[in-house]
Amino acid sequence: MTAARAEARVTPAEYLAEERHAETKSEYLGGFVVAMTDASRKHNRVAFNIGILLDSQLSDGPCEIFLSDMRVKAAQTGDYTYPDVVVACGDVQFEDAEIDTLLTPTMIIEVLSPSTEAYDRGAKFISYRELPTLQQYLLVAQDRPRVEYYTRQGEQWILTTVTDLDASVPLPAIGCELPMRQIYRRALLDDRRATPTEQGQPPR
Repeated sequence: MTAARAEARVTPAEYLAEERHAETKSEYLGGFVVAMTDASRKHNRVAFNIGILLDSQLSDGPCEIFLSDMRVKAAQTGDYTYPDVVVACGDVQFEDAEIDTLLTPTMIIEVLSPSTEAYDRGAKFISYRELPTLQQYLLVAQDRPRVEYYTRQGEQWILTTVTDLDASVPLPAIGCELPMRQIYRRALLDDRRATPTEQGQPPR
């Protein structure tokens, strides 16, 4: 998704009251509303693949998977975001009876876009690190095989990067793994199906 920040500060209550009736989604970061627009085909495909992979492994276990419509609140910062994929395990808690704002994510996954990469790496991750239940944070490229995952170890976050399509991304926080080829299944077809003209050959 791409993002555009509103210039006027609003309170969390004002944000929620507006957001729950809005036709499009916005996040709330540092007192500002950040409007979200539609994601690309590749972005959607990668997020969908990850959701399917996790669902097949978690089955009927203690963890729940939520896609981009589930809002997450970092209570310590007061920020509200919409991760591309989020998993919550054990005692899953929500902010109120609306059950549309998750408080206890175990793992958050963001699929990177050119317009939001700095946001996902910077301000968002700063906010996410304040979530006491969060154990892993994944940043997934949409245009090439590359997954960066942060694992909480005490007060530190350890970064590991995977780029090998034949490798898997381990997710010990939820007892799963994500095979890289399956993450990018059908997501990179545009790059592999260049026309003869694009390849420097005459069209047939």
